[in-house]
Amino acid sequence: MTDPAAPIFERARALVDDYTLGAVKAWKAAHPGALAVGHMPVYTPRPLIEATGSLPVAVFGGGDSLDIIRGDSYFQSYICHIPRSTVELGLGGHLDALDGMVFPSICDVIRNLGGMWKMLFPQKYVAYLDLPQNFDKDVGGRFYTSELRRIARELAGRGARTLDADALLGAIARENERRVTLEQLDAVRRAEPWRLRATEAYVAVRAGSVMPAEEHTRLLREILAAVKLRTARPVDNVRVVLVGSFCEQPPFELIRALEKAGCDIVEDDFQLGMRMIDGPIEPCAGEDPVEALSRAFLERGRASASRYIDRNEKGADLVARVHACAADGVIFAAASFCDPALLDQPMLEAALERAGIPHTSFKFAENTGQFQVIREQAGAFSDAVKLWGPAGAPVAAQEASV
Repeated sequence: MTDPAAPIFERARALVDDYTLGAVKAWKAAHPGALAVGHMPVYTPRPLIEATGSLPVAVFGGGDSLDIIRGDSYFQSYICHIPRSTVELGLGGHLDALDGMVFPSICDVIRNLGGMWKMLFPQKYVAYLDLPQNFDKDVGGRFYTSELRRIARELAGRGARTLDADALLGAIARENERRVTLEQLDAVRRAEPWRLRATEAYVAVRAGSVMPAEEHTRLLREILAAVKLRTARPVDNVRVVLVGSFCEQPPFELIRALEKAGCDIVEDDFQLGMRMIDGPIEPCAGEDPVEALSRAFLERGRASASRYIDRNEKGADLVARVHACAADGVIFAAASFCDPALLDQPMLEAALERAGIPHTSFKFAENTGQFQVIREQAGAFSDAVKLWGPAGAPVAAQEASV
């Protein structure tokens, strides 16, 4: 029987694989004079950019389809791979459709990449977005609000529309619609992972990185309607939460290898920027919508190694998510040399052990093509959980690195 969802996923996969940004070029041709603004992972408030009439474009490096030649000469070898492939994309002209780049403050590597970008492309707009480390609305909130307004002013100076409250309220409403649809997509994956695979959910979400929120919502609704028509049956796999890939993305075939090893990935942080805010952004009556964007990040931002959590307990959010999606265990998948993820991991592991939740871990690089070791380790983890159950399953002490 023909899969009704297959053609839609093929369209989404084409958008994900096109690192030359053909969709962005088409959008700019349809919107003469409008800006396309790239942003690095993890989180940049896309409604702010859309409200200026610009297209926000998430940049995730070159993946495993780009040979790194010049990019390697700009960075030392003992950092993650994504800055090198991003520089390679820029120097190769693949990101010429972008009129600027925003670099959020998630780690020293992205900070350094922002400085490097400013030197390499002085004619382009470059902004470093400092995220708040104080969650008091009168301290961190005021600071973050001023940062958002600064970026909006600078974009207007480059030809974007001047930010106004009505435009931002409209962009927030469209983002909320996308978020509701993403929640519906995630609900299908949690309830029936055999009907919507993690690899498919990945391309469905990431395709939105090169399109406006409203257009992405339409794509997601197409996918939801199509997967409901699928003829599918349950598979005896282990349900896992995957953590640590919030910035540099693993090769697509690595995600597929985990599925082939018997793991249903029912939740992950692959595209955390699309899901950073838990629930809708809700401006209060008479509230400046820029302040509503800031407040949403402070009060309902998702726990991550790239986000300060103030007084909250490290690992508590992960344990809660494991229970909420009825997962059997956790797989830590961090990019090699990713300081935020690897420094967080011991604290998260300790929280899982206190809760009796089994886990295993490996490291990857975005250009890695050898997945057999990871597949074998994930398969052994899956078998262990099946044999002994979540409460008694041994924690895999061995760590794979590829």
